[in-house]
Amino acid sequence: MARVEPLARDMDTDKPIILVVDDDPAVRDALKFSLELEGLTVHTCGSGMALLNHPDLEQAGCIVLDYKMPEMDGFEVMEKLAERRLQVPVILITSSVPTQIRARANRAGVAHILEKPLLDNALIDRIREIAL
Repeated sequence: MARVEPLARDMDTDKPIILVVDDDPAVRDALKFSLELEGLTVHTCGSGMALLNHPDLEQAGCIVLDYKMPEMDGFEVMEKLAERRLQVPVILITSSVPTQIRARANRAGVAHILEKPLLDNALIDRIREIAL
């Protein structure tokens, strides 16, 4: 897969800003903790709307986005990003990846799709491919 250049980096640390979006606080906290152990700058959001209103959205090097969330699912969030012409690489995370979800993710321009639970270094490896 071709490397996608991140939009921007954290001005203070020169690290890419990773935005993690999941409605489950335990998942958000666990992902934030594990990614920060890898030396990344991580901000979390509890919903798609919180992401769309996040002050660092335009500086994000990558978005880790849960597919199934109340009010606005991951694809609806991606539609809103496209409307704003924001081209931030997205890693979609979901509890299952049926064929129709994978096909929709490909059409939506998802950089990677990963199934929960996230095992080993799958997430950090995908982030390294697209944002570091």
